[in-house]
Amino acid sequence: MWWLIIPAVIIVFLLVLIIRALNFNPKAQPKVFENEEAFDGDKAIKNLQSLVRCKTVSYCDPALEDEAEFQKLISLLPTLYPNVFKVCEFRQLPDRALLFLWKGKNEGDPAVLMAHYDVVPVNADMWEHDPFGAEIIDGVLWGRGTLDTKVTFNGVLSAADHLIAEGFTPEKDIYFAFSGGEEINGKGAVNIVDFFEEKGIVPSFVVDEGGAVVENVFPGVKKPCGLIGIAEKGMMNVQYRALSNGGHASAPKPHTPVGVLSAACAKIEAKPFKIHLTKPVKELFDTLGRHSSFVFKIVFSNLKLFLPLLDAFMCKKSGGEINALLRTTVAFTQMEGSAAPNVIPPEAKMVSNIRLNPEDTVESAKAYLTKKVSDKNVEVNVLMGMNPSRISKTDCEEWDKVASSVASTWKGCIVSPYLMVQCSDSRHYGRISDKVYRFSAMDLSSEERATIHGNNERIRLSTAKKAVEFYIRLIKQC
Repeated sequence: MWWLIIPAVIIVFLLVLIIRALNFNPKAQPKVFENEEAFDGDKAIKNLQSLVRCKTVSYCDPALEDEAEFQKLISLLPTLYPNVFKVCEFRQLPDRALLFLWKGKNEGDPAVLMAHYDVVPVNADMWEHDPFGAEIIDGVLWGRGTLDTKVTFNGVLSAADHLIAEGFTPEKDIYFAFSGGEEINGKGAVNIVDFFEEKGIVPSFVVDEGGAVVENVFPGVKKPCGLIGIAEKGMMNVQYRALSNGGHASAPKPHTPVGVLSAACAKIEAKPFKIHLTKPVKELFDTLGRHSSFVFKIVFSNLKLFLPLLDAFMCKKSGGEINALLRTTVAFTQMEGSAAPNVIPPEAKMVSNIRLNPEDTVESAKAYLTKKVSDKNVEVNVLMGMNPSRISKTDCEEWDKVASSVASTWKGCIVSPYLMVQCSDSRHYGRISDKVYRFSAMDLSSEERATIHGNNERIRLSTAKKAVEFYIRLIKQC
């Protein structure tokens, strides 16, 4: 009879998996406000055009920057958003930080709405249209910064300008906090947080760039997903260095510095960092997995069981977004050796860009890399590093306000927390808040997302108007 036990156990095991999947039903979604928000969308588009035409390109080398273009944008603001300047207190802090205070009916627990108005450089020859021309063609506005992030800069101020004209006053104070150096990890946002700390100002919540309303980003889910980042990965650049006596390439030793570094690269790529199922990713899987197809419901309703398989067959083999959510990633991006093809270099260098999972730190990652290289001939040095951000709460009224604004603006989307794999200015606010939410108020296709920091960045006019609507809905809840 013993031979009957094994099939019976297997059948029971499969039934448990199936029953768990059948009971893995969608969670309640945020409250949706059905009302329409009427505002002057054409004016908002014209304002965005004016912002895009300012060539506010930031560089690590300040000598390359055109300060006049930054000042041009700042000088335009009172004309573009006159009601904001009538009602709000405005101050400039060092490193191109702009801070507005819209006084509410009651003091304390202010909201902070963020964006940055600097942009990354462009190669104009690779663009179909002038990257700073702000041309509108077939309902699409072209230009650097249309997505990252002059659209939300404009969305915040256009929403406030509209609501002030209607006589609206928020219940609590609202700060609009803008940086002119986010793309180069500038100090603008740091200076604003320093100001808040000095004044004893504790935000009720913070909203900055991050996720968006996207489709086809999660296995088996067909509906649009409104992803709100509740944490972001850390980042570090690591240099690997190998030395030799140099010499002519006609009589080489078995391993040149380039070969030594290549072996180090292969070792690290062959042994990725361990996966960690952190709070943002758990909540993402538990939210979106319930809307997935039945096969994937089996996986996500029994995640602890299937996680090793998910890692082996999806993450390690394919990489991509799911892999980036689950582990610290290493991307080798630069290598330098000899200046001549027939000379063995006396020194070779290699650099990797690393995005740190919330369970890892700069120190632990360096130790891991050094251990995996395991070669005394290779120096492992951290060029720069930022630890992962603080993880924000989702079981609170502040999360509900942001989530409801997303669900009400893009009706029918599934709102979910997620882990942001890029870096933003909002990480600095972890010093003073555990309610920092990362959401770029746009619905974007994969093609549109690919233009961020790339060629032909552009935004549909309808998307730019939706950004204003989102902030109107959010401000009304402040």
